[in-house]
Parts: sequence; structure tokens; C-alpha cells
Amino acid sequence: MLDERISQADGTAVRVALWRAMHAEIDPPPHVLDDRIGLRLADPDVGWQRRPDMDPQATSRVRATVVARARFVEDLIVARAGLGAGQHVLLGAGLDT
Repeated sequence: MLDERISQADGTAVRVALWRAMHAEIDPPPHVLDDRIGLRLADPDVGWQRRPDMDPQATSRVRATVVARARFVEDLIVARAGLGAGQHVLLGAGLDT
């Protein structure tokens, strides 16, 4: 039904938000992105860092990809705003901050 409300964020969106936060919290500086807002939005259970999909070693490459993509988009938005773009439209289902 179209008017049903979604009571929680999609698992993939939460995972990406947590990986972005992990980059700022556990990866050595310099950080490509400092995005901890998604961590507050996702509001994970206590001990979320111990989930298998949050293993720092196992997720290092995918986290790097997620963070690099986010940094690219952030830089693109800033560049376009500098050229006069007044708004941008974000098409996605994530917890983008």
C-alpha cells in the first residue's frame, strides 16, 4: 500500500552509514571523509562494531570504496555550487548526510 510508512531504514543503507562512520573512527588519518552523522541516524544496537559485516579487516576495501565515492560526490556538489548551481537532487534510499 502506498501510504504505509517505513519504520526503519534499509539494511544496506544502515551498513553504508556505519562504514562511513567507521572510516572516521578507526581508519588512520588523514580521513577522506568525516561522516559520523549517519551513525546517529542509523542508531545501531550496542555492540554493532562486533557484527560480522563491520569487521575492520574484512571490510577495509569496501569501506574505502564507499568513502571514496562519497568524497567524490561531496567535491562535485561543492564545485557545481561554485559554478552557480542552486540545488541538487539526490536520488537514493540511503542515509546520506
